[in-house]
Amino acid sequence: FECCETMATGPSLEQSLEEELVGNVYNYTSQVSGSTLLKKGNLIFDASFECGNLGKVDYISDYEYDLFIRPDTYNPRYRVWFNFTVHNVREEQRVIFNIVNFSKTKSLYRDGMSPVVKSTSRPQWERIPSKNVFYYKCPNHQKSYVLSFAFAFDREEDTYQFSYCYPYSYSRLQHYLAEQDKRGLDFYKRELLCHSMQQRRVDVLTITSPHNMESTAATLRVVFITARVHPGESPASFVCQGLLDFLLSQHSTAETLRDNIIFKIVPMLNPDGVYLGNYRCSLMGFDLNRHWQEPSPWAHPTVYATKQLLVELDRNPKVDLDFYIDIHAHSTLTNGFMYGNVYEEEDRFEKQAIFPKLLAQYAEDFSWNQTSFNKDAVKAGTGRRSLGGCLQPRTLCYTLEVSFFSYTIGSSHSPYSEDSYLRLGKNVARTFLDYYNLQTTTVQPTLLSPIQVQSDEQSEDI
Repeated sequence: FECCETMATGPSLEQSLEEELVGNVYNYTSQVSGSTLLKKGNLIFDASFECGNLGKVDYISDYEYDLFIRPDTYNPRYRVWFNFTVHNVREEQRVIFNIVNFSKTKSLYRDGMSPVVKSTSRPQWERIPSKNVFYYKCPNHQKSYVLSFAFAFDREEDTYQFSYCYPYSYSRLQHYLAEQDKRGLDFYKRELLCHSMQQRRVDVLTITSPHNMESTAATLRVVFITARVHPGESPASFVCQGLLDFLLSQHSTAETLRDNIIFKIVPMLNPDGVYLGNYRCSLMGFDLNRHWQEPSPWAHPTVYATKQLLVELDRNPKVDLDFYIDIHAHSTLTNGFMYGNVYEEEDRFEKQAIFPKLLAQYAEDFSWNQTSFNKDAVKAGTGRRSLGGCLQPRTLCYTLEVSFFSYTIGSSHSPYSEDSYLRLGKNVARTFLDYYNLQTTTVQPTLLSPIQVQSDEQSEDI
């Protein structure tokens, strides 16, 4: 790909900003008003596909276009995710795209993040060079924040696709799970947890050795993981798939984990929002991660069913529900990190520091320094906070965050790729081996104490 390095600003479009954007553009042709002849270089925009989002295009000139994000369905507050295609380009045509109605003032675009692009002849996503990306408050657009990026098309026959971050669709997940089904693994079970409001599957996966599924098994340790409650946070799906890839592998560590632990995973909590190209909300405009306290079986069916399963496991005398981890992506911070809860009991508070400290030893992109523990009132309805209050004290509840943009190792700054997101998921899985103090042969798990973790860290520093 080739990118041009100039930037221009368009005229005021206050009236357009006030218009309500309901649907995505469908093969929208951009050309001079009154012109009926379509020629090369009259760009054609489309977002009428799964995970697509582009509500409106305003033609400024052959070289500049104002683009409007379609808000989340039934919730105009959220305008962040975009994902659209462009075709009918002219070779060496240089353009500036201005996305003019972002709802967030803080963004990693201010720190060097850039959109991703691919084309039909080059199907691998690439980041647009950050020198061609500008994020700024624009007086011409009601002082909204605008993302402008310059780009040069180089192949006329190609269709180009631009996105906020690497997309991970509902269909991609369903295809991935179907491929796992075909493997006939005796330590993998896929079940229907519930259907979404638009009747999409919400799967719950069980990964453990067959003997742990028998009714005569001893008390079992369960690790419960969810992802993609916020549909625009696509990195969460890559991290979750990386974890699944490892747990379903023949690696000796994976075998030991399966022998000693039952993993329950709900890989996509908000399939409707993902499919529709929303950033934060469900079909009905709810931020599902604010409704864990009293989820409605009608309005929040996926959260309701997941919580019911968690409570059932928590009440089962033959189950020790040790972990609940909810995977997210962060739009203003770098690296991977965790949020945990604040508890009055000192031993419980210290115990929850063990896992993130161990993960920081495995994953170079995970930051212990950024990991924090809080009880903010605005987070009361989240999975981490709500479940941390209603499940038994032994259950450790976390939010695992990963940056939309990059991670830092020493003075080195590395943008995340699909592969590095997958790698973080693998490292999350591997960390359980150390947490339970397991060897790569089947043994009864014993928990590390905070003193042991501190000792391990000191020995590594030496």
